[in-house]
Amino acid sequence: MFLTDEGLKTYRKEYEEKEYLLPKYDRDVIKTNTDKNPEWIHFGAGNIFRAFQGNLMDRLLESGRMDTGLVVCEGFDYEIVEKMYKPHDNLSVLVTLRANGTIEKKVIGSIVTSLVLDRNDKAEFEKLEAVFANKSLKMCSFTITEKGYVVKNPAGELLPAVKADIEAGPADTTSYMGKIVSLLHHRYKTGASPIAFVSMDNCSHNGDKLYDAVNTYVEGWVKNGKADAGFADYVIDPKKVSFPWSMIDKITPRPDETVYENLKKDGIEDLEQVITEKKTYVAPFVNAEETEYLVIEDSFPNGKLPLNEVGVIYTDREIVDKVEKMKVCTCLNPLHTALAIFGCLLGYKTIHDEMDDKDLSNLVYLLGHKEGMKVVVNPGVLSPQEFLNAVLTKRLPNPFMPDTPQRIACDTSQKIPIRFGETIKGYRKSPDLSTDDLTLIPLVLAGYLRYLKGIDDNGEKFELSPDPMLDELTKMNPEDVLKKQEIFANDLFADNLGKRTLEIFEELNVGNGSVREVLHKYVHEAMA
Repeated sequence: MFLTDEGLKTYRKEYEEKEYLLPKYDRDVIKTNTDKNPEWIHFGAGNIFRAFQGNLMDRLLESGRMDTGLVVCEGFDYEIVEKMYKPHDNLSVLVTLRANGTIEKKVIGSIVTSLVLDRNDKAEFEKLEAVFANKSLKMCSFTITEKGYVVKNPAGELLPAVKADIEAGPADTTSYMGKIVSLLHHRYKTGASPIAFVSMDNCSHNGDKLYDAVNTYVEGWVKNGKADAGFADYVIDPKKVSFPWSMIDKITPRPDETVYENLKKDGIEDLEQVITEKKTYVAPFVNAEETEYLVIEDSFPNGKLPLNEVGVIYTDREIVDKVEKMKVCTCLNPLHTALAIFGCLLGYKTIHDEMDDKDLSNLVYLLGHKEGMKVVVNPGVLSPQEFLNAVLTKRLPNPFMPDTPQRIACDTSQKIPIRFGETIKGYRKSPDLSTDDLTLIPLVLAGYLRYLKGIDDNGEKFELSPDPMLDELTKMNPEDVLKKQEIFANDLFADNLGKRTLEIFEELNVGNGSVREVLHKYVHEAMA
């Protein structure tokens, strides 16, 4: 059995006998329709895209509500497209791992075109320009991580690649975002049709981050005469180009070896995982949890796709903000980061194993219910209590989800500002709350300082997960780390929080076993 168009035709009976859900629509027709009238292009060809956005479109195609598919473009790691998408005719297997132990195996066929954002590949770039020139294009979405929107260094200076692109102009861009903005410029020059630029990355006010990145190039080009003033007018007009906020939530770990072995036993060949030169873990399959949420601000100047028919919530910006803060600041992301930090220190390899540890499960329970929930605003479209309970009782403990603390610990310096900084702000703003009431947030922040040492609770070295600030932070003393407001989104020393965090950090460094001892101590203190 092969995962290709021809393989599905030849081995359809075998796939169905093994209980794979296969596309019932004609992919050739869908591809032809998409080539003529593309409606959705997505940047970021990673696991979350195939498991979530790809499946959303697949369901719309199955229901007959859509007759065009997805165009995906990868701008960071071209090997994903070259080694995974194209050899398999853009097909992938979505393995949904349910908490009750059952699995669903589905071949995703909605992705009909895969491209790389390579200006040196003239044919590929011309295909991208053709997509952007087409009036039919409604949405350009992104899962490129929060780092993808960074155009300035911490000092507020343009990054060298961004500065070079602004000086060069739209036709000669080389940076990721620069090439995307050049495509938007091409759309402007070929008719200025409306479009929605939709960040679906897991970061606060993601639409604003995308807009700020795009507008940095636009303003620079107009200022130096590389683009006319009309381009700036086009981009800032929400009736022409919108940048809606969104909240996305779905756990999609790296391809799991057990899942691979199960698919291999089914008889599918050529499913081996590849680790690219850029350290991307990718395979022709993706394993993911069943739970998923996508809430998007309803701002689509060229019309919106019927994603609401497959579970997506369209709403206003205020509600998106409330949902995002509920999830990112309280009900999931802070719990994930806490488990990542202490999981690395205590030698855990999976998140679900951590949830069998009473100290850790109590830590995240209290972090959410006791400390975070006090500053949550109910968004109305999703219940914070129900969301949090699902995280604690179904999602994190799911023994079939092979997620790791090491994966979640990636880019922690970029995650802390929103995952903990906003809650700290909430306590400081409230007349009824004080950061002196916080026990577990300073424990987690102290744990992060301890994590940066790269020594586990047994005194053994471990590899720190990738982070853009890692080299800088590991050379600093703990107090100076805590003074970096770009990490903590607050002056921690404006009250007792910084001092208490340092005191806990000192306790965590007494000797082997002190991480466990201090974790147990403060969790029980919070339970009192």
